[in-house]
Amino acid sequence: MHPRVLEVTERLVARSRATRERYLAMIHKAASDGPLRGKLQCANFAHGVAGCGGDDKQRLRLMESANVAIVTAYNDMLSAHQPYEDYPRKIRQALRDIGSVGQVAGGVPAMCDGVTQGEPGMELGIASREVIAMSTAVALSHNMFDAALFLGICDKIVPGLMMGALRFGHLPSIFVPAGPMPSGLSNKEKAEVRQRYAEGKASRDELLESEMKAYHSPGTCTFYGTANTNQMLMEVMGLHLPGASFVNPDTPLREALTVETARQVTRLTRQGGQFLPIGEIVDERVLINAVVALHATGGSTNHTLHLPAIAQAAGVQLTWQDMADLSEVVPTLAHVYPNGKADINHFQAAGGVAFLVRELLDAGLLHEDVNTVMGRGLRHYTREPFLEDGALVWREGPATSLDESILRPAARPFSPEGGLRVMTGNLGRGVMKVSAVAPEHQVVEAPARIFHDQQALADAFQAGELDRDLVAVLRFQGPRSNGMPELHKLTPFLGVLQDRGFKVALVTDGRMSGASGKIPAAIHVCPEAFDGGPLARLRDGDLIRVDGVTGTLEVRLDAAEFAAREPARWDLQPNVGTGRELFAFMRESFSSAEEGASAFTRNLASLT
Repeated sequence: MHPRVLEVTERLVARSRATRERYLAMIHKAASDGPLRGKLQCANFAHGVAGCGGDDKQRLRLMESANVAIVTAYNDMLSAHQPYEDYPRKIRQALRDIGSVGQVAGGVPAMCDGVTQGEPGMELGIASREVIAMSTAVALSHNMFDAALFLGICDKIVPGLMMGALRFGHLPSIFVPAGPMPSGLSNKEKAEVRQRYAEGKASRDELLESEMKAYHSPGTCTFYGTANTNQMLMEVMGLHLPGASFVNPDTPLREALTVETARQVTRLTRQGGQFLPIGEIVDERVLINAVVALHATGGSTNHTLHLPAIAQAAGVQLTWQDMADLSEVVPTLAHVYPNGKADINHFQAAGGVAFLVRELLDAGLLHEDVNTVMGRGLRHYTREPFLEDGALVWREGPATSLDESILRPAARPFSPEGGLRVMTGNLGRGVMKVSAVAPEHQVVEAPARIFHDQQALADAFQAGELDRDLVAVLRFQGPRSNGMPELHKLTPFLGVLQDRGFKVALVTDGRMSGASGKIPAAIHVCPEAFDGGPLARLRDGDLIRVDGVTGTLEVRLDAAEFAAREPARWDLQPNVGTGRELFAFMRESFSSAEEGASAFTRNLASLT
């Protein structure tokens, strides 16, 4: 093992010892009594099986049959989740075929960031993760289940499902992907049309045509944003079947993997004889593996929020410093848009997760001796699934990359370090996705232009006020001010300015998502402006340095002068309308971005 990986792991174990021990005691107590439905009062049990067919009712009366909860994030609005419509029927049949039962235990909400970009609904994004976690807990609260399958893919959905699942960590659990849509218009061409539209050089009809050619069918969007990063992480954490993440929807192989997932989760139950609950899979080493894989692939910046929140749900105290220290030694092995030109289907064809895991294991950067849903050892995930005469089999994945412009061996990385940088200085702490930014653009020192919403920046661009070197500061976008909406709407405008030859950067306490583009963006800055953080004391014209090479984020002002300034106050937006007022209690409870921007952080830290 690489000494840095061991060092970070050991200190994470030490830091988490008390909370992890309390967590394990909690889930072991919950698991100690065997199938809980056998101890329900008769009326309770009758309610739980009343909707089942006769055969399923009889199986559920027999404790040797496993009852599997299905928690689904199906809806028609998310192309990635639309294929889930028929999954419960397929899973129930697969379980019946082996003498077990499946019940849809509940559904969770699943909003699409692509639809809500730049709209008021985007302010519910981070809150939706917490709602999904709570909805998962409600779904599993009936004590009828021996295991669980989780149907989710996209941005806040998988992290929310994970947080809820880990609070029921005594249940064996597997996450069930649905796969990416086939490749359409390239992401590079799509981005070019967006920029031309921002400049007034393309019509709305041209833009709409381009977008619909890019997002054209059921399945996950093909760029390497949060959704596909979720899938890669679930696989590297051992919570998918090997090779399941990036198989396209509605194919025979996808169908076979779904059926096998239903069968495999029953093997992990007490009835199946290989009892392994999710809480004993997701430990400190598995979370370190997730961070390593995130860096190696230049994954979504949203996971600097999600991974600490997920870790907290498992009693583990993961920090940005852990992530930063690993980034220094983990090489970047993948270039997938926005870090490169390829999409996720090209990544899969070049060798995919199987090649990635093998390279990172052989380089001593991943913990191999971990639990997975396939059993002990991460080497299970160097294999790929295939159909042989209709039967699902796994073979060893490629030993060499099939396209080194997309996926490289550890000996010849795109960069010797990871794709994310923790930024620090007198403006606070944030993160930057350096893997998406060309080296010549990673350092910007320029006067600040302050904005309080995305539209104000767009208006200033259209008025020609931004044709100069600048650091755009978008403040009061943090979790406690307005729910931390994604600010991807800014990318075309700032990209145009960079292409015109100006030095341009963004600094914000908001998010830019896994689609963060070619502009150096210091995001998730905390303390946030709402809490009187340094961003609240900035003024137009202040000289700011954003240095993605050294990880520096600072304003070039005398410290005493800067500290003496009166901070701006949050009184510009009422957070009312489109349901935002319903989430006021949650905004008040959100932790900092560095603590996961979670309403649960403080409670979980004290209770587990």
